[in-house]
Amino acid sequence: MKITLIVVGKNTDRQLDGMINDYVSRVGHYMSIEVKVLPELKNVRNMPFDQQKQAEGELILRAIDGSNGASPVKRNERQEVILLDEKGQEWRSVEFARWIEKKQSASRDLVFVIGGPFGFSEDVYRRADGLMSLSRMTFSHQMIRLFFAEQLYRAMTIIRGEKYHHE
Repeated sequence: MKITLIVVGKNTDRQLDGMINDYVSRVGHYMSIEVKVLPELKNVRNMPFDQQKQAEGELILRAIDGSNGASPVKRNERQEVILLDEKGQEWRSVEFARWIEKKQSASRDLVFVIGGPFGFSEDVYRRADGLMSLSRMTFSHQMIRLFFAEQLYRAMTIIRGEKYHHE
């Protein structure tokens, strides 16, 4: 199984970036992981939020499976796409680890997507196989990258019975 994390926009905080890279590297000891950083949209100052979500959505769909927003989405059946979204399902760390463990045995690749500040377009929601929330609180998209990378690492240590998670 491979995990791909798709994020919109480059992180500008070097310390935060270092911590994210550390956890991604740790996860890489357990399974294949790739982080795809999509470019931020340019000249959006006068662009309505819906147009921004649509334009970001087209970038996200291309990153997932090579489609563009104008054509029907061609699903890669080996991939399960999960959006990190405030309306998604919340799990405890152990529950998330068990979910990951089941996905490993199913031999499907997991694609997690962290969108831009205005959320996802309807096309991206239609493409998604599920929604996941890390909290009901709102965090910056850069912080969510760190929290999610840490939770992936925590899940791997739970699955392996290692002494990182205390419960």
